[in-house]
Amino acid sequence: MSMTIAPEQIDRIVWNQHQDPFEVLGPHSVEQNGKTVWVVRTYLPNADAVWVVLPEERKQYPMQAVHNPHFFECTIDIPELANYQLRIKEGEHERVTYDPYAFRSPLLTDFDIHLFGEGNHHRIYEKLGAHLTEVEGVKGVYFAVWAPNARNVSVLGDFNWWDGRKHQMRKLVNGVWELFIPGLEVGVHYKFEIKNYAGHIYEKSDPYGFQQEARPKTASIVTDLNTYTWHDSDWMEKRRQTDPLSKPVAVYECHLGSWLHAAADEPAKLPNGETEPVVVVSELRPGARFLTYRELAAKLIPYVKELGFTHIELLPIAEHPFDGSWGYQVTGFYAPTSRYGTPQDFMYFVDKCHENGIGVILDWVPGHFPKDGHGLAFFDGTHLYEHADPRKGEHKQWGTLVFNYGRNEVRNFLVANALFWFDKYHIDGVRVDAVASMLYLNYLRPDGEWVANQYGGCEHIEAADFLRQTNHVIFSYFPGILSIAEESTSWPMVSWPTYVGGLGFNLKWNMGWMHDMLDYFHMDPWFRQFHQNNITFSIWYHHSENYMLALSHDEVVHGKSPLIGKMPGDRWQKFANVRALLTYMYTHPGKKTLFMSMEFGQWSEWNVWGDLEWHLFQFEAHQQLVKFMTELNHLYQNEPALYSWDFGDGGFEWIDCSDNRHSVVSFLRRDKEDPSNFVVTVCNFTPQPHSHYRVGVPVPGFYKELFNSDAGHYGGSNMGNLGGKWTDEWTYHNHYHSLDLCLPPLGVLILKLDKEKTAQALKAANLEFEEELEE
Repeated sequence: MSMTIAPEQIDRIVWNQHQDPFEVLGPHSVEQNGKTVWVVRTYLPNADAVWVVLPEERKQYPMQAVHNPHFFECTIDIPELANYQLRIKEGEHERVTYDPYAFRSPLLTDFDIHLFGEGNHHRIYEKLGAHLTEVEGVKGVYFAVWAPNARNVSVLGDFNWWDGRKHQMRKLVNGVWELFIPGLEVGVHYKFEIKNYAGHIYEKSDPYGFQQEARPKTASIVTDLNTYTWHDSDWMEKRRQTDPLSKPVAVYECHLGSWLHAAADEPAKLPNGETEPVVVVSELRPGARFLTYRELAAKLIPYVKELGFTHIELLPIAEHPFDGSWGYQVTGFYAPTSRYGTPQDFMYFVDKCHENGIGVILDWVPGHFPKDGHGLAFFDGTHLYEHADPRKGEHKQWGTLVFNYGRNEVRNFLVANALFWFDKYHIDGVRVDAVASMLYLNYLRPDGEWVANQYGGCEHIEAADFLRQTNHVIFSYFPGILSIAEESTSWPMVSWPTYVGGLGFNLKWNMGWMHDMLDYFHMDPWFRQFHQNNITFSIWYHHSENYMLALSHDEVVHGKSPLIGKMPGDRWQKFANVRALLTYMYTHPGKKTLFMSMEFGQWSEWNVWGDLEWHLFQFEAHQQLVKFMTELNHLYQNEPALYSWDFGDGGFEWIDCSDNRHSVVSFLRRDKEDPSNFVVTVCNFTPQPHSHYRVGVPVPGFYKELFNSDAGHYGGSNMGNLGGKWTDEWTYHNHYHSLDLCLPPLGVLILKLDKEKTAQALKAANLEFEEELEE
């Protein structure tokens, strides 16, 4: 048999040097002896013999080895050739399979590639990566990856014994490589073998892979994200029609891997009674393992719900190789970590949160990525996702690389990733990590080790544009969600809409408030009189952004001490200080975030390898702190004045912020829908109680003591005002009426006008209550 193709073309396939193997392999119509016939070619490195099988005609044609013992070819004289199969003999084994190179039409359209090239393919994750599909009636998996500077790309996997010669991919325009492999199913492990022009080989996990092996393994896993049946349609519709900034937002920040562990020999139970594989972690205490997503749904969600939090914020759960990074060094941006189960298990967790009225916020890390060999670093043999210049492309102090936000395809990868978690996993918000590191070219870089922008400044213009695009896209698709910036600088308009030049977040962490408050509470109460500005300064700038008050994980690690350990004084004073701080936090304008363990007063710093100190629940003081936190959360949710007008001048009013001699502040919070509905907060930040402390109020009547952080059932001294106080007609603090209060030590009071009781009293005195309110 004579060859129908040049030996040089065969060699390019054999040596895996052809960028379009479809030009050589698969079926080709050729002219032979004046007529058109079909020539089928295949390259099978382990095959001894191969036949082309035509199932419909029940015929098979032997193939001949040409030029190379494993390159086979045969000629078939029929008018049409479709859906043929290959019968392959390898030693003692035989198998029959469809030929990947018989499916010649790319599934990626020119429009897909065009949108991707300009950075606007919002759902590119439905095109790139690995997707179960059916082509010409044959089921299989379609693989596509962006590697524009690679010489060759192949799919590696269980199905080809990790041999890059067997499934060589085709390069399309814009550097996208693709191949449909028939017969593959869910559960297949795979990677991409990428060769650069120097011949170096890189084995990479799929950047768009939906699942990865649990570390230390690094292969991607074919999965189908459309198999889970959601039950949260009512939640999603209500969220779409709700402005979250006018609702209570109290976030429980949680690291799933260290919230609680199970015994290694304790099987993980599924709802149907079956068990599932679990991950044993050698760094944990002996015999410990992670809880699965489903176990966490059964344990974490009821706990958070009972405490009264509105949302759970998860430290990054995108796949990451090193537990000690807390999830902040991501290699699988589209894959929830397999430490705790499958993608469907995580969907179940989110679904159960919604069933229990709890939103889910993910920590999202678009600012940097690690240098691990299987990840994005030097992806196609060049600096593809990162800048080539280390002055822009590397965070040396973190040992990570920085995304090249100016490259359209890289920006598209990240924008689509943010949308992906809302789309496929129904999450309710993202907290974007380390925004400051993205916005400034000189962030943590000494002079001479950074590159200025085109205007000579330190602002990272491409990163700012990327953040605007991301927020614009996710809010366009999913109104009612949260996008929270961890941003610690004075960059303007972080939480302003993009159409007025803002970055488009709807919340920004108030890092200044956090540092001021922790510095203030750390000092001996006697010195607080000289630092009144710490607790009042945040109001001066509060209305410049939509702020979230956060006491986060960063404040309880690396020698900073746990929250209760930061407090001065004896044991009683430490608990009292914590209660005073948290009550002030909940009455101060802004949404709230609290890291796990703060709610019960853990004495040790957070340890990513261990459990929280759940044994402390046996002690009354810690039980009382949990009761305090629970009742504070429920009060917060039940009083619109504490949350509905967080971001406007009318929602907050100082009564007195200048009594530094007593370290006391007092203020009003008002309901946006009904400004006559307000609460009064009075804070005493010293251990010295104050009897007959007078506070001016705008309306006369009986003020009920809604909350007292010093209550006896919270572990306080139980000093207070016997349930409430009537006003005196005594002008004070620019109000015609005032309250004579007893301020408890290290205590915060929340009072509210009891309109019903006041109306009854005024009616008995022949006065109209509405007239009094108007006055």
